[in-house]
Amino acid sequence: METKLARIAEIAKVRPNEKFTSLAHLLNEDMLKQCHSELKGNKASGIDQVTKEEYEQNLDANISSLLSSLKKKSYHPLPVKRVNIPKPGSDKTRPLGLPAYEDKIVQLGLTKILTAIYEADFLDFSFGFRPERSCHDALRMLNQNIERGKVSYIVDADISGFFDHVDHNWMMKFLGHRISDPSIHWLIRRILKAGYMEEGKLYKTEEGTPQGGVVSPILANVYLHYALDIWFENAVKPGCRGESYIVRYADDFVCCFQYKEDAERFYHALVNRLGKFNLSIATEKTKIIAFGRFAEDMSNKDDKKKPDTFDFLGFTHYCSKSSQGKFRVKRKTSLKKYKAALLRIKSWIRYNRNTPMKVLVEELKAKLRGHYQYYGITDNASMLASFLYDTTRLLFKWLNRRSQRASFNWSKFNMFLSKYELPRPKICVNIYDESRSIVRFVNYVMRSRVR
Repeated sequence: METKLARIAEIAKVRPNEKFTSLAHLLNEDMLKQCHSELKGNKASGIDQVTKEEYEQNLDANISSLLSSLKKKSYHPLPVKRVNIPKPGSDKTRPLGLPAYEDKIVQLGLTKILTAIYEADFLDFSFGFRPERSCHDALRMLNQNIERGKVSYIVDADISGFFDHVDHNWMMKFLGHRISDPSIHWLIRRILKAGYMEEGKLYKTEEGTPQGGVVSPILANVYLHYALDIWFENAVKPGCRGESYIVRYADDFVCCFQYKEDAERFYHALVNRLGKFNLSIATEKTKIIAFGRFAEDMSNKDDKKKPDTFDFLGFTHYCSKSSQGKFRVKRKTSLKKYKAALLRIKSWIRYNRNTPMKVLVEELKAKLRGHYQYYGITDNASMLASFLYDTTRLLFKWLNRRSQRASFNWSKFNMFLSKYELPRPKICVNIYDESRSIVRFVNYVMRSRVR
């Protein structure tokens, strides 16, 4: 199966105009069983309440029945179970879709096929939910664009409710550029139209993709590839008077321009472009700011104390200087994400404060290490230290509330920390690691020559 997918990926790369007419046969017994083995068993179940362990008890019969329904086109995905996840620090919630387990198997198989085809097409500045590409890679590219280019203005854009407003007809048209297999079109349309169940009530889905669904990320990338990426590369960039760049991670993207008129022209064109595809800009979250090596001078002319900042992928980007006095873009954990992470830690300690001490501390260590691995990026050491400090104070507070008598004073608590030492902050990601960026640049040049 891996060999067949690799062959498809090779054809897609060498023949950019190739349409794949026969793909449904790849969703065979071996593929479906492989997808089952790759799915994690600790994920929440869908409306059928079937878990991986339960499905595995009669695996051969279940896969055989699933395969038969796919071949006969009698397969009907169950409605997605929708759960509203509260956003820490606010009254808002985020809808999360939980497909039934068998539907996850089908979606994962479909994701493998789509990824094999579209990885050859996706542009180099697209990073979200793609193999061997991470948030840190997106930050590296953005850093290079600003520090090494002639960037003076940033368009920090946000698409309003992207996953809820994907137009199904446009999605099928976009897929038709590369896939002409009617069985694959039928399957994707069924998944999109499956509906969702919320608080016992069934809702139809005339638009959008289920956020949380296995296949949603690759479908989102396909949609924005045609709606945004190609348009920027082929229409916006050639029409700019100066340099222009874009870095996109899923539906979150930042655009960089040398001249203000290019940035303003792009912003107005972007509103019309996205409107064509049933999408809109969140105006309250979208802005044009002066940013770059000349931002400080422009701020002084406008009587500002310092240049504006922008948030991207959980980090606040700001203009600064290196120890040699050269212009540098630096990053720190955004205040919004910092508060949200601290609130999650607080809630977790509060509800687990009566857990045996050794277990409690080991799990807390894992949470801290996870925070360091993402936010432990160049120039962010002070925010990591603050996070450890605030976490330590929360631990002191809630361990003293396990009973009516306080367990610790600060002297005893420091002795406790000497025994159960929490991991110290660590910079895990070097934003100036050239190795990954050089390889990506070479690949980009070679792909451009093929086109």
